[in-house]
Amino acid sequence: MSAAQPPGNGAPHLLVVIDPVARRTDGESVRIAKDVLSAGSHAKICLPDGPAEFARALSRRGARRPVVIGDDRALRRAVALLHREREPATSAVSLVPVGAAAALELAHSLGVPMGAVAAARAALDGAVRRLDLLVDDSDGVVLGALRIPALTGAPGTQPDRTGVSAVWDTCRSLVRTLARPAPSAPAGLPATHRLRVEADGVVLNDLGRPVESVTVTSGFGDGGIAEVTIRAPGGAPVTTEAKAVTVSGADFRYRADIQVGGPVRTRTWTVRAGAWGLMLPVAEG
Repeated sequence: MSAAQPPGNGAPHLLVVIDPVARRTDGESVRIAKDVLSAGSHAKICLPDGPAEFARALSRRGARRPVVIGDDRALRRAVALLHREREPATSAVSLVPVGAAAALELAHSLGVPMGAVAAARAALDGAVRRLDLLVDDSDGVVLGALRIPALTGAPGTQPDRTGVSAVWDTCRSLVRTLARPAPSAPAGLPATHRLRVEADGVVLNDLGRPVESVTVTSGFGDGGIAEVTIRAPGGAPVTTEAKAVTVSGADFRYRADIQVGGPVRTRTWTVRAGAWGLMLPVAEG
């Protein structure tokens, strides 16, 4: 740690967890963020080498407020760990975004400053914003958007890739990475799959109607309602709001924020209103 002056007694006590991908991607931004945080707080710096050490450091934070230096994947990992401790409702997480632009889309959409200095200052002096959380029936979490696109390859024929190579900047990238082109598919026809989609117990789509994609987006607030959008060939998207969404059908994969899950045959996502807190800059005016 380095600081121009020691922090005062009223300075916050922080646990600064620096994701190893961030250290490899942009060491200079990591150094700047660490210096700003150390100068303005009683900071404990942790340099985990992988997910297990990341989890261990977070579990030993005590009364320190966690600050993650990393990308969307690191933020999601931290919130998921806090959720498993049943802590996100009482804890606030800060993020200093470091990584490729494609791996910071969630952070940007949530209002996290993209510069290391501004984000570090928000971690020190910002305000907590309560946000909804999508939680599935396997205890997985979604901070922003859930996407279930149709793949052009046969279900179950592709490897389950969950490492750094599984980072895609768009849903189209997910399809391109997970699937092989179907040699017999006529050119120009969109890929589809057959899914049953229920929103709060109401069937929006049944197996007899193929769909191109299903998207579920949690509210960036504490309203406890998610937006559900179903896109099918040759028709306008069907959009509704719900507190719980169940999707079932043949094996399907899904993208929860930046992480790929599946294949599964059924999964239910439920909105937890205001279930986690994110430190953001104080709004002016």
